[in-house]
Amino acid sequence: MRKDKKKRLRRISERQASRKNRKDELFAEGRFSAARAGFGFVDLEDGNSVFIPEKFTNDAIDGDLVRVQILPPRREFEGRDNGPAGRVVEIIERKRAEFVGEILPGFRIKALDPKLPDFIRVFGSKHGAETGDWVKLRLDSVEEGVCYCQISKVIGKAGIIAADLDAVCEEFDIPRPYTAEENDAALELEEREIERIDRRNINSYAIDPADAKDQDDAVSIHEAQDKVILGVHISDVAAYIAPRSRFDAAAQKRAFSCYLPGRTLPMLPAKLTAKLSVGEGDEVLTHSVYLEIDRATGEVTGYHREHSVMRGAARLTYDEVQEFLESGRHPESWSNQQTADIALLLEVTAKMRSFRALSEKFIDLPLPESRVVCNERENLITGIEKRVQRKSEQLVEECMLAANSAVGRELVEKGIAGLYRVHTSPAPEKITEFSDMMEMNFGIVPGDISVRENCIKFINSLPDDPRRPLILNLLLRSMARAEYSAKALEHFALGKTKYCHFTSPIRRYTDLAVHQQLWNYDNKFRLRSGAAFEELGRYCTEQEENCDSAFYAASDRMKLRYLEMLLEAGDDTVYEAVISRVSNSGLQVDVGDIGVYGFVPMEVINRHPENARRSRRGEYHIGDYIYLRLARIDFVRNSCVFVPAGRVL
Repeated sequence: MRKDKKKRLRRISERQASRKNRKDELFAEGRFSAARAGFGFVDLEDGNSVFIPEKFTNDAIDGDLVRVQILPPRREFEGRDNGPAGRVVEIIERKRAEFVGEILPGFRIKALDPKLPDFIRVFGSKHGAETGDWVKLRLDSVEEGVCYCQISKVIGKAGIIAADLDAVCEEFDIPRPYTAEENDAALELEEREIERIDRRNINSYAIDPADAKDQDDAVSIHEAQDKVILGVHISDVAAYIAPRSRFDAAAQKRAFSCYLPGRTLPMLPAKLTAKLSVGEGDEVLTHSVYLEIDRATGEVTGYHREHSVMRGAARLTYDEVQEFLESGRHPESWSNQQTADIALLLEVTAKMRSFRALSEKFIDLPLPESRVVCNERENLITGIEKRVQRKSEQLVEECMLAANSAVGRELVEKGIAGLYRVHTSPAPEKITEFSDMMEMNFGIVPGDISVRENCIKFINSLPDDPRRPLILNLLLRSMARAEYSAKALEHFALGKTKYCHFTSPIRRYTDLAVHQQLWNYDNKFRLRSGAAFEELGRYCTEQEENCDSAFYAASDRMKLRYLEMLLEAGDDTVYEAVISRVSNSGLQVDVGDIGVYGFVPMEVINRHPENARRSRRGEYHIGDYIYLRLARIDFVRNSCVFVPAGRVL
């Protein structure tokens, strides 16, 4: 459908271009999305995008609502598959009234957001700001590519972790932490009444990372002839947070807990979160899903849901469960019953995953995750951790996926308005772009990856070498972002429909809204409308993307600070990297061990070609390996500069 619309736009522009004295021209409105290279795209309401060459951006900056004129076909735009080209003719609305930047020598300003222009000039009072400070800027105007701004606030000194994180929070408008008064008030909230079942005799287990902040889920399991009953027990947050209440409004505004390196900004007050935790303790209020599982196949054959009161779950870590899986060893504190339960959980969830792979054909992108570890209080970055999902994490994932699916089906089957997690298949132009890149640079023909079976086959065929994460990352970028919708549409990656988020109401408002809806349904109270959920879904989708952007901005900054520390300490590590982009100025490289992209200047490579490993063709190509040493950190461009191993700048 999108492809047909783009063809229609091209045909219209071609017809208009052929008229010598045309009076009518084709215009459209949409949001301008800037690229770092200077050009951009305007995303239209119908899903199409219009390419905007750098010379036709007309001082639009990222996020602006603009009016564009569709240009007639030109030779310089031929061969593009991303729709027609256009010219910005009017800026209808500026999205950015304020933004954050760092003061560089000469009182130049570098915006934290790399999509904003490089040329920023300040007028008016400096409010005591000095070189090296983070400042908040109020945008006055944009003229010929230059942003004219006034300083509205001095945030702090760049390079101090707390100030760097404050800058990120200001840039992405992350709500402030709850005050001590708000925390105390939340702790005084009284439990709302609902019929509950006493399940304090059940052995349940909260399995989390060792440093987990939110413990809002636990699992239980017991045998029932040739079936097993898998219990997924979720903190009953709706028992304390009623719709349209004070803390419901605060949670909805935040939409998600925001996790930055060294700083957590919770969706709910921390004292209430601790009270709601399902970790070890006394009595816990839960909203539970019981799944009937065929032990032989792993198929979910039945389900029921209840509000209950339980004894606090035993707290386990992923590391403990993984050690037990691999070696059979476990902490001395584990009882015989606990050991048997964990063994059964591992067995059953593995079969559930296998059944899901056959029946739903889910897409598994086993990408390692690199996270910077820092201590805000001591202003210390301690390292970069590389994590790969293990079977202990998969155990919990299978339980949560099954519970989310069961609740999503119930909403649909009972006609209860709700909020669903949806994921569209890749757009045709993204498939074409990805396929061309794979064939040209890797000699791989992916096939039609909008068909899940083809996508899975492609992933399974990839080489098990450093190129694999790069290719998987490129594949991930070709996919659409998952969203929230009031309609139970397809989740392409999971191979599911009727799928909602239910299992994390402490940290996701989407889940809390579903809990509140089911609470009202169970009590025969008035329900939220589908239209209200549609509006909520759009808002939460936007806030999720904003939280993700804040995390990546903070993480990237902290990684650069950490690498700068290593460089100053004389670290001489040789990194294996994969070339991800080749240009006349140099190579963009993916350094997988530390989870960063870096840059290798071409003039350095040309001076010392013997120190880089080239392909057999004698040239550098995307996908080639190259061995590098860190030379310097370029904070202006937010990049690491590397040189071939054996040489320094």
